[in-house]
Amino acid sequence: MRAPDFWQRRGAAAALLAPLGWLYGATVAFKARIAKGFDPGLPVICVGNLTAGGSGKTPIAIALAEMLRARGHKPYFLTRGYGGSERGPALASRGHSAAVMGDEALLLARTAPTIVARDRAAGAWLAKEKGATVIIMDDGHQNFSVAKNLSLVVVDAETGFGNGYQIPAGPLREPVAQGLARADAVILVGDGAPDLGKYKGPLLRARLKADGEAFAGKAVFAFAGIGRPEKFAASLEDSDAIVVGSCFFADHHPYTDDEITELRAVGGDAMLVTTEKDFVRLSTAQREGIRMLKVAAVFDDAPAMERLLDSIAPRA
Repeated sequence: MRAPDFWQRRGAAAALLAPLGWLYGATVAFKARIAKGFDPGLPVICVGNLTAGGSGKTPIAIALAEMLRARGHKPYFLTRGYGGSERGPALASRGHSAAVMGDEALLLARTAPTIVARDRAAGAWLAKEKGATVIIMDDGHQNFSVAKNLSLVVVDAETGFGNGYQIPAGPLREPVAQGLARADAVILVGDGAPDLGKYKGPLLRARLKADGEAFAGKAVFAFAGIGRPEKFAASLEDSDAIVVGSCFFADHHPYTDDEITELRAVGGDAMLVTTEKDFVRLSTAQREGIRMLKVAAVFDDAPAMERLLDSIAPRA
């Protein structure tokens, strides 16, 4: 689904739905209070957030995996596989389709072995059996089935927490203070200074750097089905691409052949460009002639992130 516009402002619709949001947050608090997470016997890093929609979790998780590999570790990703039919635990690979494993799992699998599991504890056990030395949970700050050694909350610094209400009245999965109380560090992605309330823990900043040199000076037609597709279009423009048009879909949108045919027609002579996350949802035939814009998370203070990793996953 695409986030409702009223999630970014306070109004009648948000106020009407607010009681349901309070109930939503209360269920998270209850689960946190009674949970006894499974300890797989190896470090678990959770890269989560407090809101629904894109905040930059997956690029941050990928950056951490690369840092851990440089330390001599063998990181495994653990994800629910949102949008896929696989319940797991199962190892995702490039040969799978997004309809089975979910687009985020396939994107993660390009960097490190990835376990898809609705039962995160079972997934963590499989990762250990496969030889993982560190587990990175992509999402899961509100999932308490696995004990975490380092909980990182990723926040989109530009949009922050929207209207401050909880789902379905707003984008929050739980109250900000409640969620940040369980955070070992907060990572702000992009520019901006959202209100973090009384949070006093480590605060890092990261930026999403696009590899768009190949599109500089070229006419492109952008399409995407992600949480904030306008950021994707802006990245293309920042890369000096000539964006002649765009078409945005709901997050995790499964593309049909007819839609791709229509995009080709509307784009005309312009190059069709999409995100990595969208690209993995395309079939082999659909990908013909379509390019993807690669994005990587870069920490402003990488040594600070290294110090956090030192606390749970020293260099091998």
